[in-house]
Amino acid sequence: MVRHAHDTVWLFDLDDTLHDAATASMPQLHDSMNAYIRDELGLDAEAATQLRRRYWQWYGATLLGLVRHHGVKPAHFLHVTHRLPGLEERVRGHAHDIAALARLPGRKFIFTNAPAAYARRVLEVLGIGRLFDGLIAVEDMAMFGHLRPKPDARMLRHMAARLKVPPSRCVLVEDTLVHQKAARRIGMGTVWMQRWLRGSVSHVKSANARRHRKPVYVDRRVRTLRALLRRV
Repeated sequence: MVRHAHDTVWLFDLDDTLHDAATASMPQLHDSMNAYIRDELGLDAEAATQLRRRYWQWYGATLLGLVRHHGVKPAHFLHVTHRLPGLEERVRGHAHDIAALARLPGRKFIFTNAPAAYARRVLEVLGIGRLFDGLIAVEDMAMFGHLRPKPDARMLRHMAARLKVPPSRCVLVEDTLVHQKAARRIGMGTVWMQRWLRGSVSHVKSANARRHRKPVYVDRRVRTLRALLRRV
């Protein structure tokens, strides 16, 4: 991954990359998605949970399956499921990571499959919104009238074009390997952030993935964002 630091466009995931989403939001988000599916589709609790997981595995985002197969309106789903009362009290980041972001040269963007309203709440608590040149949320990941969130490679290429840079000048920093695999496919640099990963990475769609291994499509594994400063 050879790039001139000041020309780099950094694309930072939000959940479990810049903050501990497993504590702050994921359990509540899964519950709210289950409740939404149960209420909207008339399923029992077990069937709703299975459907949420199945669509996430198939499409990389539960929302895409609900839109494609059940006609769910994306804006309604995102609004209802991401209310998350008390979110602000649970958000926690890491001071050293925040300091590293401030020193990291190049343009920086939040690049998240979460809705913008949720992302802004998290960024407000972390106090890092000012460090980024922009927020790219799931609502912004549309092509030809259809949502195409990560890991859609076509959307990644389109997003680089919108930022007026070739994919080779972009680096995707995040915890989810399948997203990095798509980014590498179009020539982006990839950094696997592991600070907030738990003992296993079962949520990653790669059955043999382990924290101590580095897949060929990952340029670097890091546990802190300070590590990005060492080789930029």
